[in-house]
Amino acid sequence: MGETLVTPQRSFDSPHAGGMLRYTRSWLSLVGFCLLAVMGSALALAVIIAGGSVALASHQVSDEIQNATPTAPNTPAGTTFSGLVTDSRCGARHLRNSHLSPSECARACVRKGASYVLVNGERRYTLTGDEDMLGKLAGTRVNVTGTRQNDTILVSSAASLF
Repeated sequence: MGETLVTPQRSFDSPHAGGMLRYTRSWLSLVGFCLLAVMGSALALAVIIAGGSVALASHQVSDEIQNATPTAPNTPAGTTFSGLVTDSRCGARHLRNSHLSPSECARACVRKGASYVLVNGERRYTLTGDEDMLGKLAGTRVNVTGTRQNDTILVSSAASLF
């Protein structure tokens, strides 16, 4: 009964007794690991930037294709176009607070240097021809007969749709 209980003590330097394990690696392997990590990160970043550049370039090309004018810019004489006769400054949307009707606003803008245009949806054609006739039809929907050259219509006749 006078026995004493002795507990074994662990040495923290010994790997088998639950202590710390010490690894010995050379500086060369550490430098090699760091270089591989940096090279891998640089390669991943280069792939991301190249992919973004390709996506941006393809988006710009598709916008240019959509905004391109048709390849046949000229139409035969006597072709009829429909749309709204207005001015190049305001287009189809005249100022609401100007207290002028669309026809008055278009004529006022033409007097200030704008030109008459025919608006049909997203298309705008500059109208050249009899200014008096176009002034009378300003602000109304019309059928214009004439020759188109690019975005200009040389008007030979015009008639109101309403």
